[in-house]
Amino acid sequence: MNIPFNKPYLVGNEQDYINQAILTGHLSGGGEYTRLCELFIEENLSVKKTLLTPSCTAALEMAAMLLDLRPGDEVIMPSYTFVTTASSFVLRGATPIFVDIRFDTLNIDETKIEAAITSKTKAIVVVHYAGVACEMDSIMRIAEAHGLIVVEDAAQALGSTFNKKPLGSIGHLGTISFHATKNIICGEAGALCINDERFIDRAQIIRDKGTNRQKFINGEVDKYTWIDIGSSYLTNEITAAFLYAQLEKMIEITTKRLEIWNSYHLSFERITNFVRPTVPGFCNHNAHIYYLLLENEQVRNNFIWRMRELGIQCTTHYVPLHTSTYGSKVGRVHGDLPITIDISNRIVRLPLYPDVYENLQYIISKVITSIAVDNKIEKIYEI
Repeated sequence: MNIPFNKPYLVGNEQDYINQAILTGHLSGGGEYTRLCELFIEENLSVKKTLLTPSCTAALEMAAMLLDLRPGDEVIMPSYTFVTTASSFVLRGATPIFVDIRFDTLNIDETKIEAAITSKTKAIVVVHYAGVACEMDSIMRIAEAHGLIVVEDAAQALGSTFNKKPLGSIGHLGTISFHATKNIICGEAGALCINDERFIDRAQIIRDKGTNRQKFINGEVDKYTWIDIGSSYLTNEITAAFLYAQLEKMIEITTKRLEIWNSYHLSFERITNFVRPTVPGFCNHNAHIYYLLLENEQVRNNFIWRMRELGIQCTTHYVPLHTSTYGSKVGRVHGDLPITIDISNRIVRLPLYPDVYENLQYIISKVITSIAVDNKIEKIYEI
């Protein structure tokens, strides 16, 4: 038995659409499949403009460029997140200001944000962990009161909502990931969602290497030239074709993942020696991650090793950025971050992808028995 933590799920039309893209002869970015993917996201997420990018990291880097950040500017964000949430803004010279997260959702604690704001603060970056929404109403009110931009790192959150509003459509800017580990995949790609119209024209220039190429394509100028900063942030058509096949099946994929997530959640309802995920009533989530918070780091590490012995790959998650080698050098912490540290030591993620359903009861039974066994193991495993 070998059950991987993640396994890419194919819907069936990926190869056909790739072949169609090849036959068109347009393999670079900006072709028909790019247009279809962007239109799908705009219509389904109620986003004013979407730009497909090579990765969510690229989308975050574009967001940082759009904010005109300078050395000394500050950007508030959680420490419990992926490195590019911070590094994309550090590349522009900004300083990440790390604040703590909520214990229930593992999202940025909205009650900690305002105290971290200074005259140098330019933006708030929120991360919708596991596809569960941050408290966006409070965050947007804080941003408006202080004249700040909100960037939604919705890498994990395609298909999730906050008070029926799609995540990625609420902040001034949003970013989405289609990495192979996400719900909707194409290997590696992302999207920048633009909800503030003042950023649209410049975002297209930044994506086209700092040129006004889009105006040339639209027939607005007879040639294009270099007019701003930018980089090569356009996805190729082969990737976009694969992605469009996946987007067409977004509801089907999300439904399958939710069935697995709910099976986990119900099966573990009566077990008291770990904490299950919390989904507040203000959001619908996309079942991106199912995690457990075990008693302590030793129990967590023992559990992971025990599950590996049983052929089930479980894993931890982020090392808090403020404790990392580079994050501790370029970022600053506002207040103590006890929940961030506690969560990072105790969290374990279980396999969750549509094809895992055939082994789901085996996994559930082994989780329950392994928790009981591992609580008695004295050996400490290092993960």
